[in-house]
Amino acid sequence: MRKPVLTIFYQFNPWNSSIGGIQSLIKVFIKYAPQEFDLRLVGTGADKSQPLLKWQTAELAGREISFLPLFTLENDNVRGRIPTTLKYTAALLGRDLASDFMHFHRLEPSLAAGNWQGEKTFFIHNDIHTQMQTVGDKRAILWRRFPAAYFALERLLIRQFSQILSCNTEAAQFYRQRYPQISDRISYIKNFFDNETFYPLTQAQRQSQRRELAHKLGLAQETNFILFAGRLHPQKDPLLLIRAFAALNQPHTHLLIAGDGELAGAVRAEINRWGLGERVTMLGAITQEELAQLHRIAHVFVLCSAYEGLPLVVLEALSSGTPVVTTKCGETPKLLTADSGVVCEQPTPDCIADALRRVLLHPENYLIASCVGTAKPYAARNVMGNIYGEMLNRWQLRRLGNW
Repeated sequence: MRKPVLTIFYQFNPWNSSIGGIQSLIKVFIKYAPQEFDLRLVGTGADKSQPLLKWQTAELAGREISFLPLFTLENDNVRGRIPTTLKYTAALLGRDLASDFMHFHRLEPSLAAGNWQGEKTFFIHNDIHTQMQTVGDKRAILWRRFPAAYFALERLLIRQFSQILSCNTEAAQFYRQRYPQISDRISYIKNFFDNETFYPLTQAQRQSQRRELAHKLGLAQETNFILFAGRLHPQKDPLLLIRAFAALNQPHTHLLIAGDGELAGAVRAEINRWGLGERVTMLGAITQEELAQLHRIAHVFVLCSAYEGLPLVVLEALSSGTPVVTTKCGETPKLLTADSGVVCEQPTPDCIADALRRVLLHPENYLIASCVGTAKPYAARNVMGNIYGEMLNRWQLRRLGNW
């Protein structure tokens, strides 16, 4: 009997150092897929030497997949003049890439899939209602300039999906109220992270590796490391992060910024404006393994986002035994416990600095075991089995004509 085919659509190359929770989630989805499934990924080419528009057999996270690059995108961490989503959608138009299961992580590419036969799932990764209403840089996402147009497109496309899954409970409720006729297709899904990659060290190991990193950077052995990881994009508000670190003004603290994006230049300028050049290290885009190592030795992870779903990077930090300081957005405030992190009531430099100070001055209140326990329900092995099991059951029922 043939295997069911899952095709995942997203505008990235999984072998590049691509920054973002969606990319990480897709890789985990592939890594933990049971052998009963054939996997396909429709993405982008890494460089001009890679053949385009041809299915290629490749290995990703220990799994064999079929990969179809639509066009070349050498660096998807920085937006070009033409939005990548628009280019990706245009490249799909006129093609038939139907399969038993099709997963879309952006709405726009499903414009090409109206006539494709198979079960289609739309993953919602942000609280779209808050995202559209957030005051600030209209360039954060292009649709914020034209919200009516986005919701018109959404109304046109949303009914083709058999499932609409959101990692944000408020977003799921928003969609149920907005589309009551298909509310039974809309549900909350736990984000999941790779617990084989993100795990804690013993306290002695953490201390030893912290000293090694301090020595490498030419810092004092007692340096406390604050870690940020993510795209340098208005959503993540890295400029607020720099101002909060300046307000912290705590001796022997060092900020590590892992990521890249369109605000990289503005972040460097803000660092210089506050005279923080020797207290901040910008690491650029790094591999997942390098990020996991930083999570294991950081004293605290910080997130200053304006809007979120449930960021995988938060789960990854917690699973590594590192407490989290976050602004009050997305699912993270509902997830954190008093002994695994701090939620800032206001997105201001002083409020974030106060939260960081609480964690750094009282690490005994944020134990490794508490952080790991908070993330445990979201571990891939605890979530993925049910997801794939339900998919396989639905496929078998369809094959028998009972669905």
